Amino acid sequence: MSPDTEIRSVVLAGVGGQGILLASEILARTAMETGYDVKTNEVHGMAQRGGSVIAQIRYGPEVHSPLVAKKTAAVLGALEQVEAMRFADYLSPGGLAVVSSQAIMPVTVSMEAARYPEDIEAKLKRAFPRMVYIRAAEMASGLGDIRTANIVVLGAISKGLDLQQDAWKEAISSCVKEKFREINLRAFELGRHIE
Repeated sequence: MSPDTEIRSVVLAGVGGQGILLASEILARTAMETGYDVKTNEVHGMAQRGGSVIAQIRYGPEVHSPLVAKKTAAVLGALEQVEAMRFADYLSPGGLAVVSSQAIMPVTVSMEAARYPEDIEAKLKRAFPRMVYIRAAEMASGLGDIRTANIVVLGAISKGLDLQQDAWKEAISSCVKEKFREINLRAFELGRHIE
C-alpha cells in the first residue's frame, strides 16, 4: 500500500498508567513502517496520579503539526469511558470511536466531591454513532495481563485505519520488551477481531 495525500488524525485518551503513551508510540511506528510521515503530541497532565492523558497522532505524506484540530480525528480510542466523553469533540463527524468499558473513579469521586456519570454507556452511544464498545480490561485479564488492555483497544482501532497489518506487528515487537511481545501480539489480534 502506498501513502496517499490525505493526512489522518487519531486521538488516544485515558488515565495515567493505562498505557496511552505506549499505544501512541506503537501507532506512530506503524504509520512510519507503512511509509507515512508522522507527528505525535502527548499531554501527560497528572498521568502518574491517575489524571487525564491524551495523545495525538497525525500521519500522511507530509505532516507539519502534531496537533489534532477539533472535529477532525478519524479515530478516537479511549481506555476509559469518561475520558471518551471528555475528548469527544476531537472526533470528526462519522469518525470511529473505540471505547473501553473500563471505569476509573477520579479522586474527586472517591472523595465524594463529584459523581461518576450514571448510564455512561447510553451517553456514549448517543455521542458516537460509530462506536466499538469493548470490555478491553476483561479481555486483557483473560489473556493473563490486564496491562495489555491498551493493545486490545489498539487492535480494534487498527480496523479503522489504513495501516498495514504486518507494520502493526513489527511496531508492537519493537516497542515492547521481548518477554511481553507474545502476549501483546495476542492482545492486538483479540482487539482486531472484535465485531
